[in-house]
Parts: sequence; structure tokens; C-alpha cells
Amino acid sequence: MTINKKYLTYFIIIFILESFIAIFVKDNFIRPYLGDVLVIILIYCFINIFLKIEIKLLPLYIFIFAVIIELLQYINILKLLNLDNILILKIIIGSTFDIKDIICYFVGMIILFL
Repeated sequence: MTINKKYLTYFIIIFILESFIAIFVKDNFIRPYLGDVLVIILIYCFINIFLKIEIKLLPLYIFIFAVIIELLQYINILKLLNLDNILILKIIIGSTFDIKDIICYFVGMIILFL
């Protein structure tokens, strides 16, 4: 398996930036909005670390994945499955649906298509 070093570098940089935002930024714009835009780009970079071919619609597929996760938050899937006491799942899935998150994911997708 070959690793795309360019995307690995992008992934590491964005991951560090996202971690910094999550830990240190307590505002009403960067953390809730920019963080959601960047997570789409982060996932894109992670997937491209391992791909040998270009998938032209990959940003769209990632957007759809993110929307599905957001909809799972809307139906409170962790509570429905009685898994809402497992912290790692709460971190991965999230706990609060917000239509603005979907808009941010859409912006991230558009950036990737540019």
C-alpha cells in the first residue's frame, strides 16, 4: 500500500488545527462553523491518503456521510440504542442536531470542488 504524502501532510495540519479549535477556541464562529467546514476537508484528506485513483465525486460522498451523521443526531440514535452513556460514541456521532452544521458541511464540499 502506498501512502500519498501530500494528503498525509494536509491531514496532519488540519487535524492539529481542528484539535486546537476544539480545545482552545471558545467563540461563536470559529468553533461551531469553521470547525464543521474543516471536518469535511479533513475526511477528504484522510481518504485520499490511501487512494491511488481520483474519485471526482468524493466531496459529495463525504457531504452525504456527514448529513447522515447529522440526521442520526436528529433522531437521537444513541439514546434510541441505549448507547448514550458511551463517551466515545457521543464524541464520534455528536449529540446535537443543527441545520447550520449541514450548511457548513456543504461549504466544505464546495471548497473541495473548487
